[in-house]
Amino acid sequence: MKSTFSDRIAIVTGGASGIGRALCEELARRGALAVAADINFEGAQSVAASIVAGGGRAVAAPLDVTRAQDVERLVADTVRDHGRLDYMFNNAGVGVGGEMRDLTLDHWRKAIDINLWGVVYGATAAYAAMLRQGSGHIVNTASAAGLVGEPGLAPYSVTKSAVVALSAALRAEAEAFGVRVTVICPGFVDTAIYENAIGVKIDKDEFLKKLPVRLVPALDAARRILRGVERNQGIIVFPFYARLAWWLMRIHPGALAGFHRRMLANLRAARR
Repeated sequence: MKSTFSDRIAIVTGGASGIGRALCEELARRGALAVAADINFEGAQSVAASIVAGGGRAVAAPLDVTRAQDVERLVADTVRDHGRLDYMFNNAGVGVGGEMRDLTLDHWRKAIDINLWGVVYGATAAYAAMLRQGSGHIVNTASAAGLVGEPGLAPYSVTKSAVVALSAALRAEAEAFGVRVTVICPGFVDTAIYENAIGVKIDKDEFLKKLPVRLVPALDAARRILRGVERNQGIIVFPFYARLAWWLMRIHPGALAGFHRRMLANLRAARR
């Protein structure tokens, strides 16, 4: 049976590693042309080359998502080169961990520039192109932290919460024009975001050892995301503990107090 993604054109920001890389690989496996866009251009080139060597279709593009003009140019170039843009995965992100008492405004600006403005720029550019063609699907990567708020991850939680709200608003607006919008809210996924995260007074390795949940493999995450995108789910939350936490937060927020205390205790135990 022909895949939903067969012969489609998809841009994936943050495509050089983690969920972004896995999405590029899975999209190509299902017949799409994946545009792996990343500030780490060499990494994006490696991903694209690996996909092509395996018989798939992919190209690499250098991209700094904090520069609106660069995002607009990538979307315009993709439409020019391939005739349309079917999927825009606004996936690039950065982790900022540490307690509020240790964070500076620069830490907040870094998180907001990449995690929020990067999505705003990507969604705005893609939406304009998709309105012109009367179709398309914008997929924004948020986090379960954006649904429940995580102690020690305030800038990350705030920016991801904003992405959830942005996606819900745009989904309602875009429906009448044939454009779909989905937001992804995963729990802890096994990606390079932890290695590249900005940890303020945190031993990141020690913190990860003490996580009370299992990391989801990036490939499993990509497959779960694409299943949800195929079904046009408005919000994709996984794995089970993330869905449970989201449900508890909605019906009885105090039920998460114990989990938050445990997370904070682990954070403080890893404090440097």
